[in-house]
Amino acid sequence: MTLPMILGMIMLMTFGLVDTFFISMLGTQELAAISFTFPVTFTVISLNIGLGIGTSAVVAKFLGAEQHDKAKETATGALMLAFVFAVILAIVGISSVEPIFTLMGASENLLVYIKDYMYVWYGAGVFLAMPMVGNSVLRASGDTKTPSYIMAMGGLNNVILDPVLIFGWGPFPAMGMQGAALATLIAWAVGLFYIIYLLAVKRQLMVARLLNWTELRRSSGGILTIGLPAAGANMLTPIAAGVVTSIVAGFGPTAVAAWGVGGRLESIASILVLSLSMSLPPFISQNFGANKLLRVQEAYLLSIKFVLACQFGVFLLVAIGAGGLAAIFTDDPKVAELIQLFLIIVPLGYGLQGVVILTNSSFNAIHRPMSALGLSIIRLFVVVVPFAFLGSYLDGLRGLFVSAVLANLVVASVAYLWFKHVLRTQVALMPVAATQS
Repeated sequence: MTLPMILGMIMLMTFGLVDTFFISMLGTQELAAISFTFPVTFTVISLNIGLGIGTSAVVAKFLGAEQHDKAKETATGALMLAFVFAVILAIVGISSVEPIFTLMGASENLLVYIKDYMYVWYGAGVFLAMPMVGNSVLRASGDTKTPSYIMAMGGLNNVILDPVLIFGWGPFPAMGMQGAALATLIAWAVGLFYIIYLLAVKRQLMVARLLNWTELRRSSGGILTIGLPAAGANMLTPIAAGVVTSIVAGFGPTAVAAWGVGGRLESIASILVLSLSMSLPPFISQNFGANKLLRVQEAYLLSIKFVLACQFGVFLLVAIGAGGLAAIFTDDPKVAELIQLFLIIVPLGYGLQGVVILTNSSFNAIHRPMSALGLSIIRLFVVVVPFAFLGSYLDGLRGLFVSAVLANLVVASVAYLWFKHVLRTQVALMPVAATQS
């Protein structure tokens, strides 16, 4: 299940890096501006991820229990909820661009570029929400190939449109930052129409109509019980990232630009973890629905070991190639120096970060969303943010980068021990025969 997700994530994240590359060609100011937007755009995406987590957990459990009609109703309700939440977030986001980014430390010069990008991007968020939730329905049914293709095609369409709309090719005017956001909107809109056709007509994994109020309320209950805490946990990540970005902003625009590039490279380096975080929960939820808890335990432990080993290998590769990677994104020697510093320190914690991500996903998969939320709160506001303040105070940017690795070590240890305790308790409560695979 994970291999197709890896391919899809590689394509999508690579296209995301190309997107950043095109924007970097506009200048350092534009690159710094797009770096400021990452925490905010991920906040919107996090709500969709949360709804997707809730949808996947509930639909997969119904499918594991052979309750297919309930699974289809839940899928339909999830898509309707995704649309409503996306519209609300777009309205709130557009009306609050200036105060939010000013609070994050963006200067007046950068705000001009940020507004150009975000006003269009919030509109694009409506077209992102439903395909993300729709892909969760497909993964809940065990199909990880199709979501990978959809992600890859969306990223490819975005990359094709980027230079056309950013720099103005042929009959299209040069739109700069607005062009980058418009390319994203169009790519996601194409994905939306395809996923609806696929779910409603071809796969029949959803009801081919809008639900009435009674049906929507019934189907929404399980989704929101898991989805809202999961969305809250995911939305805490960009909030904390925004706080850390404001710390980085104190070191100047070059530091913010380097931080943004490092974040995009981190996404590429974490492809395996992100792919597993999408394929592991449906596997766990279906086995949880079928009362096969020993298989849940085995899958979790195997995934943790695999991620720690592979991500250490990723760290070695990234550290060795740090200079070449920095040169791709900038010809500013100061920015390049800071990117290299990021890449020889922060990736050491990627495997530990993977433990936390997979544990969060596994908590949601066994319908323990409040445990996942609690872990996220501890990680971000008890460990990550305080460590970042302390590290930057003691040793500037280098201290902040080291603090990220130490924070991941602390939280990964807590996450692993917590999940093992919860699962051990759950297994002890089940009849012996029900836990067997």
